[in-house]
Amino acid sequence: MSFITAIHEFTSSSGLIDLFQNNWLLGLSLIFVIIFCETGFVILPFLPGDSLLFSTGAFLSATGHSLWWAGISTILAAVLGDMTNYTIGASRVGQYLRQRKWINPRHIEKTEQWYQRYGGATVSIARFIPIVRTIAPFLAGMSKMEIKRFAVYNILGASCWCMLLIAAGYWLGKIDWVQKHFQWMTLGIIVISLVPVAIHFYPKSKTAS
Repeated sequence: MSFITAIHEFTSSSGLIDLFQNNWLLGLSLIFVIIFCETGFVILPFLPGDSLLFSTGAFLSATGHSLWWAGISTILAAVLGDMTNYTIGASRVGQYLRQRKWINPRHIEKTEQWYQRYGGATVSIARFIPIVRTIAPFLAGMSKMEIKRFAVYNILGASCWCMLLIAAGYWLGKIDWVQKHFQWMTLGIIVISLVPVAIHFYPKSKTAS
């Protein structure tokens, strides 16, 4: 079984429920690690942060657990992840990764365009955009963005991203239709999160053609 397959099986509703029922602390710890890795390492943008947070909220709703511990844990993971990514970007390692093209140059270009349009707020806005949220803190470090300014946007973005998606899963998870079509819901979340990127870049690609 591949690593990616194992991650997606874990983040499915059944995978979360099975694990949480057997060991709540282990499940929460694994969610912490996945969120930290997605936001903390620029070469891991494929990890399913959005769907994982939504699935966590839905599980909490189904089992009656409080969402606060999960919220605090995931926010902490997201904040520490972005700070780690920022530090890597600011170091010589960041320059090496970029020169060696370990990161898709097109992903870097798209994230830089987000910075040009939204400035420092990109650190917060990027949380809701797959791939961009993994590249943004790395580029913030490479561009030597002021650490205090970065920290403010980092905490703000992490708090909104984690709590909004967990809360969405928590409240929507009580609906019978959502429980029966959970995989479609998580897929829909991923598609919706990609809409801003499509809207932003489609006119440019159309003009270029």
